[in-house]
Amino acid sequence: MLQALSAMVGGSALAAASSSVEAKDSSELPPPKRALTGRDAAGKSVFKSFDVTSKVVEIDSNPGLTFYELYMTEGVPQLTGLEPDPMLKGTVAFPGPGGTMFRLISYPPKRPEGWKPPAGVTFKSALEEMSEKVPRMGEHFDLSAPGMHTSDTIDYGVVVRGEMTLELDDGQTVHLRQGDCIVQNGTRHRWRNPLPEPCLMAFISVGGKRG
Repeated sequence: MLQALSAMVGGSALAAASSSVEAKDSSELPPPKRALTGRDAAGKSVFKSFDVTSKVVEIDSNPGLTFYELYMTEGVPQLTGLEPDPMLKGTVAFPGPGGTMFRLISYPPKRPEGWKPPAGVTFKSALEEMSEKVPRMGEHFDLSAPGMHTSDTIDYGVVVRGEMTLELDDGQTVHLRQGDCIVQNGTRHRWRNPLPEPCLMAFISVGGKRG
């Protein structure tokens, strides 16, 4: 169960030690800021806000796993510049066809030997928490292969800080370093952080239709 929980969020397999070991769970850098532009009554471009990300989701069952939900659109944006910030309504796991989702995800570091999740946490309860905080997110995970998940999106991703391993079917992997990019074409995959420090990745997901 501990291995399943760790794999789900990109951590390493856990040793069967009896004592908990404290791990570094989050970056010491401040949370990212988001500059949001629009138009004023005269039609001129203006900054509507420049603040710390308004929608931050922390997953308690896996300390250090944090979603910075930046912006989302549905269908074809009208681009009037007068639209309210869509993140004030909440967030979604992935956009529907034609929609987009822009987020940063901070992945916890590779766990040291003996690390254990918080008391009472199971693979099932961790997925339930994810679905509660990022609606339906947990439903995209494969229960038969913890950590593997699939969405009906094209995901453009870049490693902002740290390193990450992307795993596909049959154990195929690629190691990503800072600045490396991926295009995830709606395929089954899982993330693993190989370093003892957090990894920050940026994603833009574009909703599509399963062929």
